[in-house]
Amino acid sequence: MRGSDRGDGPDARLVLAGAALAGLGVALGAFGAHGLESRIGAQQLGWWRTAVEYQMWHAIGVLALGLAGLRWARLPAWMLAGGAVVFSATLYAMALGAPRWLGAVTPLGGLAMIAGWALLAWRALRR
Repeated sequence: MRGSDRGDGPDARLVLAGAALAGLGVALGAFGAHGLESRIGAQQLGWWRTAVEYQMWHAIGVLALGLAGLRWARLPAWMLAGGAVVFSATLYAMALGAPRWLGAVTPLGGLAMIAGWALLAWRALRR
């Protein structure tokens, strides 16, 4: 690995973002399992669970990239974080009764996550 690939150590902002996403994911997962299970329908609970799952997986990715401190991985990490927020937030909102048209926004978050992973892979291959 080239010396210029490394930052000055872990990226504190990415570590904070990843940790916040993960902590919130645990809280929202518990809320869904214990507070919503008897209050919303099966489809809405499925949306909730999908949101938690994607949020947690991407939180771990953001946290790992932040801890790695690789400058070239910062943009992909922020794309993962932003995508997870948009994707999951729209699903949480719809599960709680927000208009179904938000489902048209959800794929934009998914696209940001896919693009973040693709950019990370591309940048890693270029190293």
